[in-house]
Amino acid sequence: MRHHGEALRALTKDDELLAALERDPFTAPLDIRQHTLVTYALKLTQFPHSVTEEDINNLREAGFSDAAIHDAAAVTAYFNFVNRMVSGLGVRLEVE
Repeated sequence: MRHHGEALRALTKDDELLAALERDPFTAPLDIRQHTLVTYALKLTQFPHSVTEEDINNLREAGFSDAAIHDAAAVTAYFNFVNRMVSGLGVRLEVE
């Protein structure tokens, strides 16, 4: 769902960052805090059963509070839910 990137574009006004994240989020120019958050969100999205306490501790070590970690999990889960609903219903939001 590429349209979610538009919110990031509006927030950062950084087309190069958005393109780098689309190409490979693991090599995008992010600071350690951002990289830790992106790594967590991707793992929760792709392999939710493999998220461990170590992943949560990595977020804490990067400076995230428990409330912020909760919010990250909730937002990630919400976007995954919405994307699966849209895909499951055959909705096409982008011109392909």
